[in-house]
Amino acid sequence: MSTAQVELQASAVLYDDWAASRCRAVLTALFGDAGQRPFDVRFWDGTVDRGANSSPPFTLVLNRPAALRRMLLPPNELSIVESYIAGDVEIDGSMEAASNLGEAIGERLRSPIAIAKLIRLLVGLPGQAEDDLADTRFPDHARKLGPRHTPVRDAAAIQFHYDVGNSFYKLWLDPGMVYSCAYFRSANDSLDTAQEAKLDLICRKLRLKPGERFLDIGCGWGGLIMHAAKHYGVDATGITLSENQAVLARERIEKSGLRDRCRVAIRDYRTLTASDGYDKISSIGMIEHVGLSHLPVYFASAYRALKPGGLFMNHGIISLGEARPRSAGERIFRKFWRADAFIDKYVFPDGKLTATHDVISAAEGAGFEVRDVESLREHYAMTLRHWVRSLEQKRDDAIALVGDHTFRVWRLYMAASANAFTTAKINILQTLLAKPDERGHSNIPLTRDDLYAKA
Repeated sequence: MSTAQVELQASAVLYDDWAASRCRAVLTALFGDAGQRPFDVRFWDGTVDRGANSSPPFTLVLNRPAALRRMLLPPNELSIVESYIAGDVEIDGSMEAASNLGEAIGERLRSPIAIAKLIRLLVGLPGQAEDDLADTRFPDHARKLGPRHTPVRDAAAIQFHYDVGNSFYKLWLDPGMVYSCAYFRSANDSLDTAQEAKLDLICRKLRLKPGERFLDIGCGWGGLIMHAAKHYGVDATGITLSENQAVLARERIEKSGLRDRCRVAIRDYRTLTASDGYDKISSIGMIEHVGLSHLPVYFASAYRALKPGGLFMNHGIISLGEARPRSAGERIFRKFWRADAFIDKYVFPDGKLTATHDVISAAEGAGFEVRDVESLREHYAMTLRHWVRSLEQKRDDAIALVGDHTFRVWRLYMAASANAFTTAKINILQTLLAKPDERGHSNIPLTRDDLYAKA
């Protein structure tokens, strides 16, 4: 090795030592000394700072000296997320456990003094050119199609989320391709078993009967309508705004021999009319896309399309935090922290979770009677863990299909959602609604015994 090469190598070692010491100062400011942290930190040169746990739930990996600068400038939730999507940082281990990092950092940065101190530390770190993440974001031109929740913009948002590719979803969903909360009678149930149980629970709650006309709003790949037609003898229609979903759903219906009793249409829920005349309607995981301002229109559309005496099952995620009052300081911090920007930018464009009372109020305002409400919060956390585990196991296949950035978006989104359900930040509710007939009859038994007779 020449003298120049030796000097260059020595310089690189000195640089790494300097950069690592600056990174350690940032980490200490945010999480305390290494020995106090519940996780390990591995640096780009392979050195590891051990935390308090002999078996940490995850290791935070800094892939390059500029990782923390990218992660925390500006100091908000979106920067943290984008540093992971771009590959500046990696999570080795439980992504669900690591999803608490953002909240922990946010708690440390609630004072201007703490923010100023952190920025002083961060600006001393080396910088780097940022990766282009445009391929994973909801495109700007789609946001210019009109105000939120106009039909054309809703269609673009739905297509952004679901048209990532049927092959991608097939990698980690159950064989029935049910992309919603499963129903676990036992923690040992497989995902396949739990999804079958969920489909059947919905059908039992709706008291489906042979010959009835059944509509599923936001039908996905047709799992529920196929189950209802096959096991309950109904004439089932599903509607979606995703062309990819509709194409595959129709193929599956044809293959299952259900074409005479099952169909899927590209249709917006706002176009439903009284002439549609359905006996029973479901909407599974659709309300998250509707938005608070359009809840009255959403429920009015379902009410209009439902026959008197019919039932409507609304199954959707709600935010527990939205119902709780926030101080002026909390509202300012959330804006500064860019809370929910990751979901809006990379996962569910224009989506906004609402509070339970908003859902109930809009449903009753449309004329519905609330007959039953059941929380499946723990079930959704379990479902998401199955999905994340399956996605991680098929990482190479997923990256080959959609690229590394999109793989990272989905891994983070689903793991963080599992954490949010586990810690009661969000909930999932099945709300059974009735449209009483002219005599006030809702055609529901006096007890719930029939729901569990088959269980």
